[in-house]
Amino acid sequence: MSNQTETRLKTPAAIDALPLRLLKRAALLLLGPFYFLFIAFVPLLCAHKKGFRGWYWRLVKRACSRLLWLLSIRVDLSEADKQALADDSNSVIVINHRSHLDGFALMDAVPDEKWFTFAAKKELCDAKLLSTGFKGAGLVEIDRNSGSVAMGTLSRAVSKMPERRSVVLFPEGTRTKSESLGAFKAGAVLVARETGRSIRPIVILDSDRLLPRGKHLPLSGTIHVVALAPFICDMSASVDDDVARLRAAMLAVFEGS
Repeated sequence: MSNQTETRLKTPAAIDALPLRLLKRAALLLLGPFYFLFIAFVPLLCAHKKGFRGWYWRLVKRACSRLLWLLSIRVDLSEADKQALADDSNSVIVINHRSHLDGFALMDAVPDEKWFTFAAKKELCDAKLLSTGFKGAGLVEIDRNSGSVAMGTLSRAVSKMPERRSVVLFPEGTRTKSESLGAFKAGAVLVARETGRSIRPIVILDSDRLLPRGKHLPLSGTIHVVALAPFICDMSASVDDDVARLRAAMLAVFEGS
């Protein structure tokens, strides 16, 4: 077994003492449902007001940060990487996917100056309670029943986005079961090529140690987030070559952690 694998199998160090963790989780259990129902219902009243998308997105970001705080989970992103993301523009963001905590960690870590949204399967956007908020926050609806239709929808949505806004894509497609990164799909590269955007790779580390597949209660600890330099597609190379090069860049950070 490699040293890296041994490190990943170790129990993560809790960031709060046990009594404080229990107190926070009790507060989450008692107050959390009311708070998150408030987040869900706000769009029903305010979705058509001017500036809604901006302030609601920040409200959701704060909710994610509070959730992680109540779970005694810290997200670590260097100041240099925060500045790089704050200055980022005209990009598509790609992140690896190891845990249900990944989206929350990204929302907490990325500074407010960087606007981003997610691509979500159409079924989520059809849910009556959530659809107004999802659509108001700018989520991109994807019909996964047809790959070509999904890619066309995604490319059109990205091409209409302001340069300061990015869509977040998971190139592995789903949470990986292996210790390493999963195989990458070509979607992010295809969208970047069609829209002329760069790709901003972000590597998330240790989220699966806090909330492994099949578990529902996360452990306390730290999730590390690393922002890589912009990835520029090589239009003289094949799509597969770009996908392999993107995965290699992210894998180098993942395995070097």
